[in-house]
Amino acid sequence: MNNQRKLVLFIAQSLDGFIATKDDSLDWLFKVEGEGDNGYTEFFETIDTILIGKRTYDWIMKHEKGQFPYKDKSCFVFSRTRNDDTDHVKFINEDIVTFTNNLKKEDGKNIWIVGGGDLLHAFLKENLVDELILTIAPKIIGEGIPLFKESNYHLDLYLKGTRTFNQFVELHYIVGK
Repeated sequence: MNNQRKLVLFIAQSLDGFIATKDDSLDWLFKVEGEGDNGYTEFFETIDTILIGKRTYDWIMKHEKGQFPYKDKSCFVFSRTRNDDTDHVKFINEDIVTFTNNLKKEDGKNIWIVGGGDLLHAFLKENLVDELILTIAPKIIGEGIPLFKESNYHLDLYLKGTRTFNQFVELHYIVGK
């Protein structure tokens, strides 16, 4: 039996597939009536490690006014440039496949990919993602930052379940290997 940790994407998107506007705004998302925290706390209990791209990390730090919100988790930020580690974050500039596979073999809870864009694209292209939990907001924003970039890979997804949180719909998929 395989008890390896899972790499999970947990993210909200617009109905037309965007995670933010072109100027990185999430205002459209916060205008939708949800239910509680839309499953966030429940999900957060299932993870102990977070992987973040540098652009998403910078966005978080700007919007959280420099207060890193995931202090009780192991956090790794992938960056192409050298950065000094902080008390709460270790910056990574190494092969994504080797690093992630080694991390998945360690004891612990699941691993959360925070954000989309280039980092998510790399994880998907290398078939490293085990589950996708997509929360769909009933908004069409027309343009912005897409959750999935165009590419030449294909993934088979298997629906594990659905839930609704008032106006939001959560789709939970297992990625075929």
